[in-house]
Amino acid sequence: MAVDPTRPSGYVCTVQFHHEMPWIVLEGHDRGVNWASFQPTLPFIVSASDDHQIKLWRMSETKAWEVDSCRGHFNNPYSVLFHPKHELILSAGEDKTIRVWDMSKRTAVQTFRREHDRFWALTAHPKLNLFAAGHDSGLIVFKLERERPAFAVHQDTKYYIRDKYVRQCDLHTSADVGVLSVRKLGSQWVQPCSLSYNPAERAVVVTTSSDNGVYELVTLPKDAGAMGDSTADGKRGNGTAAIFVAHNHIAVLNKTAHTIEITDLTNTINKSIKPPVAATEIFYGGAGSLLIASTNSVVLYDIQQSKVTSELTTHGVKYSVWSADLSMVALLSKHTITLANKTPTQSSTIHETIRIKSVAWDDSGVFIYWTLNHIKYAVPNGDNGIVRTLDQPVYLTRVKGKTIHCLDRSARPRIITIDSTEYRFKLALVRNIYDEVLQIIKTSNLVGQSIIAYLQKKGFPEDKNTRFDLAIECGNLDVALEMARTIGRKEMWNRLAQQALKQGDQKIVEKAYQQTKNFDKISFLYLTTGQTDRLSKMQKIADSRGDPMSKFHNALYAGNVHSRIAALRETGLHPLAYLTAMTNGLPEVAQEILDAAGLTAEEIQEVPSFPASTLGPPPVIAAAHNLVWPAISTGKNYFEKALVNGVEEPPVAYATGDAAGAALDDWANEDAIEEEDEEIDVDAGWDLDVEGPEGTFDEAAADMVEDANDAGPCASHGVAESDLWVRNSPFAADHVAAGAFESAMQLLNSQCGIVNFAPLKPLFLDIYRSAHLYFSPNASMPSLQLHVRRNPDRDAPG
Repeated sequence: MAVDPTRPSGYVCTVQFHHEMPWIVLEGHDRGVNWASFQPTLPFIVSASDDHQIKLWRMSETKAWEVDSCRGHFNNPYSVLFHPKHELILSAGEDKTIRVWDMSKRTAVQTFRREHDRFWALTAHPKLNLFAAGHDSGLIVFKLERERPAFAVHQDTKYYIRDKYVRQCDLHTSADVGVLSVRKLGSQWVQPCSLSYNPAERAVVVTTSSDNGVYELVTLPKDAGAMGDSTADGKRGNGTAAIFVAHNHIAVLNKTAHTIEITDLTNTINKSIKPPVAATEIFYGGAGSLLIASTNSVVLYDIQQSKVTSELTTHGVKYSVWSADLSMVALLSKHTITLANKTPTQSSTIHETIRIKSVAWDDSGVFIYWTLNHIKYAVPNGDNGIVRTLDQPVYLTRVKGKTIHCLDRSARPRIITIDSTEYRFKLALVRNIYDEVLQIIKTSNLVGQSIIAYLQKKGFPEDKNTRFDLAIECGNLDVALEMARTIGRKEMWNRLAQQALKQGDQKIVEKAYQQTKNFDKISFLYLTTGQTDRLSKMQKIADSRGDPMSKFHNALYAGNVHSRIAALRETGLHPLAYLTAMTNGLPEVAQEILDAAGLTAEEIQEVPSFPASTLGPPPVIAAAHNLVWPAISTGKNYFEKALVNGVEEPPVAYATGDAAGAALDDWANEDAIEEEDEEIDVDAGWDLDVEGPEGTFDEAAADMVEDANDAGPCASHGVAESDLWVRNSPFAADHVAAGAFESAMQLLNSQCGIVNFAPLKPLFLDIYRSAHLYFSPNASMPSLQLHVRRNPDRDAPG
């Protein structure tokens, strides 16, 4: 299609590609034609002319004729096109406007204006609801209709609106059926903006922003497969927002009258409320309550008592989403999310630089939200992060476990699988569920440094109580001992003693018992570990403390009969003291006891005699107080290292050079057989002898070794070139080329939000191999490694 320059102004020619002559000539414009477009599926043509008119033409195989004209531009329209999905026409021109026309009625539906720029060109996205317009200052991309679908979720059923039909979707079976038509609600080009569902009455309230706000209250059909019609079955009223506040009442915001009306299911007004603030939106606030949003705050209003119960300062709230148990609510504005409890009292605030599109609560209490390209999370303390990156927008409806139920831009249900490990880890930390924390660390693929960074940022390793708890759970007695010394609470020393006793570390057990002054357990520990000299000291301590029972126990453990007798005499137990002396072969001591008691041997003849006592401590075969029970040696993970160090590890501590090669081989060779660890004698492995082949001393070799040893303390290796790549570059590709795969993953995670690196594995391997060369100058020498620089002319390796 083209404008024929040989003809007078106002002609449009259609040309068949296999002919040179015009096929159809359209005559009707009074002045020059600037643009013409075909309708993608129907036999229509639209043209824009300097006569300020947009003309619609219908054509057949042999001719074309004018259908009607659209008038409204007051300057030359330069571009015009058909909407790819709806019966709409878009035009743009020098009058600084973009106009949308109803194709059937040929009337203007909407107008977009700019103050200082004229429009020159229009184009439509082939698949999405997006349009682009070129103007004097550049380019704008816009959409005509609302994309965010109105929906409500009840248990395992989702109700949503698509193409002005209320649909019902089962979240388990994905069965999706239409249940109600709302095509007559408001303008046909404006989608409903909200949907509120009442499970008790199986009714919905649908609201649209057209005609200054209109709502319809409709009961859904009970019969499976039946389709209701809001025009016949519904009750309509005026209001910019309408929600259920009880099973038989709805609240309607009427901005024109500045009132909130409470109506029943027959749409009869039962109560009219004057909002305590200049209401812009209303949301469900619990049974019999409303959340009323103004430009600067949100108030919780009790409908029955007609009073404000609390107020929260936040700006421009447009949506609210409650958690499943109604304990938390998220208040959404354009770039801010305010998390609050049901009071509501502010818990935390999340700020994003780009627009927040949709939100949902995870079944565990984590808040999930979607921005332009990322699905993100926020735990109750306000910490947030990226869950997944998406190419196209989605609108979250429900999150359960690793599954996200959502609606895409065309309001079609989708299911997305996510990795919830990271936010489950942080939630467990916030809730002090340390067993789950440790389990996640051991079984997940979280990037180690990211865990360290989070713990450092939130102060978990610096919090002494938390460090102690985690160290006890990890079995890290050194850290637990350090924290117990710092805090000094008795209950912590008791827990440390129990854990150390389980691991067989008698020294830490002894220290813990000493701190808690648990002398009885210390004495028994000395007995079991064969520390007889310590038992003697414990007797002295018991004597100084004036504890005869402890003194007796220590004497019994140590086999000191005289001390046992003395302890019994001190407590007035002379008969027991006498029998102890007699059974242990101490008649002199027994006679002293009788004399002290004022008795003679004849007076106690009726006392039965006992054989000689063999009671005594077992002999110590091997002292065990310096031994610690053996444990399987395992490498520490990043989390355990952080507990030990107490500070964040250096951010650049990556494997480079030969170590990087080893790491690369380990990653590439996934089928390698793991061998058992063995103790290796380093000297035997190299077999470095200073004697010659005949057992004579090689003086030259000895001199060389001596010289090398003398030079060793002064000589040091320089910085590897691959290390310089890591230090000097913020680009992930340079880190991969240097072999620092973990730092590359961290950069990609922080810069691009990537969490699944498995698809990048071949690229990592190829980049590393391509960045290094190996050659052998001599057959008897090992290969030399050269690093391929980005700019070979530079002398500096970095």
